[in-house]
Amino acid sequence: MRKLLSPIPQKRLLRYNTEMDQIKPRTLKGFRDFLPKEAKKRQYVIRQLAEVFESFGFEPLETPALEYEEILLGKYGGEGDKLMYRFKDRGGRKVAMRYDQTVPLARVVAQGLNELPIPFKRYQIQNVWRAENTQKGRYREFLQCDIDTVGSSSLLSDAEIIACAINAAKSLGFKNLAMNINDRDIFIGVETKWMVIIDKLPKIGKEAVKKELMKGMSEKDAKKILNDLMTGSLTPKLSKLFSYLESMGLKLGKDFKFDPTIVRGLDYYTSIIFELIDPNKPGFSLGGGGRYDNLIGVFANRNIPAVGFSFGFDRLIEAMEELKLFPDELSNNVLVTIFAESLLKKSQELTLILRRNRVNCELYLNENAPLEKQLKYADKKGISYVLIIGPKEIKENKVTIKNLKTGDQKTEAIEKILEEIKN
Repeated sequence: MRKLLSPIPQKRLLRYNTEMDQIKPRTLKGFRDFLPKEAKKRQYVIRQLAEVFESFGFEPLETPALEYEEILLGKYGGEGDKLMYRFKDRGGRKVAMRYDQTVPLARVVAQGLNELPIPFKRYQIQNVWRAENTQKGRYREFLQCDIDTVGSSSLLSDAEIIACAINAAKSLGFKNLAMNINDRDIFIGVETKWMVIIDKLPKIGKEAVKKELMKGMSEKDAKKILNDLMTGSLTPKLSKLFSYLESMGLKLGKDFKFDPTIVRGLDYYTSIIFELIDPNKPGFSLGGGGRYDNLIGVFANRNIPAVGFSFGFDRLIEAMEELKLFPDELSNNVLVTIFAESLLKKSQELTLILRRNRVNCELYLNENAPLEKQLKYADKKGISYVLIIGPKEIKENKVTIKNLKTGDQKTEAIEKILEEIKN
């Protein structure tokens, strides 16, 4: 007969429980939890963006969190390589966590050139990871929302990306945003290290940029570079692009404008570049992008043009909260109460009617709880309406509806109540 397992000694069990009690619940620095109130805001923004993206013909794409290190390394410049999460997996393979969504897109296109429709238009809404020095607005895990068109060298694709991004921002309620646009051809002859400094102009101002430039050049040369930029004129590409944008219903000076000081720091941009800016906050960008005709060719061994845009998701949320752009109703609209355990079935039947009519609702999960406790629960969750079905309502074949925001209460037929909730 098999020997029975002996019980864990009391001392060891006590030590184990003590050690478990000492574990402090906490999140890693630069990483976040999103409780329902915040998560619903994020889901609302994602739905709005995806709807606009798809209205322009962009389709969803998802890629793995992990890529081979060699796929990502060297595509973002020296700073990008430093911030990338890299390690060896259990098989000894060198891997890296997704740093952005553009390089994985390039890999996907290179792998599927024969199967994908070209131009390939996709949007991608997924997390990326960067080992940033954490500070306000900077996290090590965050969501990116990208739209890209691969395989078209026409400026129509640049114009469409810009128009789509502007329309997406408008769908969220923004009214004063403008896309600042430039052409990297303006910087021909300017070293990349100087371009990185010039890219700081909106944030630190002209004098501070000039001082940084003077660490590697004379004051005369620093002034000349800045003056040449400030007085720059439209390139032929920009003139054509602006004509397309106006044909798409956008207005120069309002929806978009020429900004010769925009650089866009990443090395892979090749021509047209743009940033979505609040004119009242010149250093506050809600997203940016541009044309990157050389990146995808690295994987495909051929020249494949591409252009794209990426929203700064956290900045979108922050700006929307500041401007109060979120709708009031982001939680379940209705709580169905339970008047008494004997009437539970009637409350359950009511939830079925609501859900069949596409009304979000929940049933209170305690058949013996007093009504006051159920109302407090609904108020704490931000639920707008509470439905009560007691003996009186059953006798009259009606339901009582209470609006927790106004305090109004009335008893009506379910058809009228459905109409009110939907409206």
